[in-house]
Amino acid sequence: MSSTGKKNTQKQEKIVSMFDNIAPTYDTANRVMSMGVDKSWRRKACDLAYGYSAKDTIDRIVDVACGTGDMMDFWKNRAEKQGIAIGEIVGVDPSNGMVNVARKKYPKFNYHIAKATEIPLEDASADILSITYGIRNVVEREAALKEFNRVLKKDGLVVILEFMKNENPSTLGKIRDFYMNKILPKIGGFISKNLEAYEYLPNSIGDFSTVANMQNELEDAGFEMLYTKSFSMDISTLLIARKKR
Repeated sequence: MSSTGKKNTQKQEKIVSMFDNIAPTYDTANRVMSMGVDKSWRRKACDLAYGYSAKDTIDRIVDVACGTGDMMDFWKNRAEKQGIAIGEIVGVDPSNGMVNVARKKYPKFNYHIAKATEIPLEDASADILSITYGIRNVVEREAALKEFNRVLKKDGLVVILEFMKNENPSTLGKIRDFYMNKILPKIGGFISKNLEAYEYLPNSIGDFSTVANMQNELEDAGFEMLYTKSFSMDISTLLIARKKR
C-alpha cells in the first residue's frame, strides 16, 4: 500500500471509530441540534426521488453510511404513503456501533458492515442509492461514487443530502456558520460527552466539497444531474442524479 493509501485508511478508521463511540447518543444529539428540521429534508429527498423514479415497484434501495437507520425508515414510510412497493431496503455502514443501534430500531431492514467504496452487492442491483450526511466522511470519495454507479441499475438514482462547503456565504450563511462552528459542537459534545467528535462536524464541512464540485464529481462518475437545492440558510443541500453510463 502506498503512503497515501495508508494515510487514507488510517483517517477512515479514525472516523469510523469516532462514530462507534458516539453511536449510543447519536440520535438524541441529532434531534436536539437540528431541532427536527432534518425530517423535512429527508421527506423531500424521498418524495423527489420516487417522482424521478416513476415506478410503482422498486426492487432495492440502498442507504450507504446508514448510521442508525433513520433514512431507511423514511424510504419505507414515504413509499407506503405513495403506494410504492419496495422489495428490499439495505443499509451499509462501516461502523458496528451505529449499525447495532439501527438493527434494534429497524430489525426488518437488511444491513452490511462495509465501506462506501466496497459495497457487498451485485452490479446493477439497486434502483436507488442514498447517502445522507455521510459522503463528507468518505475519505476516498471518487472511488465511492464509482462504486455507487456500479451498484445502481441503468437509470438508477443516487440521492445525496449533505452539509456542503460555502465559499461565498451570505449574511444568513455566516449566521449558519457561526451556529455550526460555535454552538453545535457544544450541544453535541454535552449530550455525547465527546466534544472532539462534534468539533469534527464543522471541520469536516470546511474541508469538504462545494456544491458545484460535488456536481462535477457525480458527472465524472457517470451520473446526470437531475436536481440540486439547498435548504434552511444553505445548511443542507440535496442532490439527485441518474446513472447514465
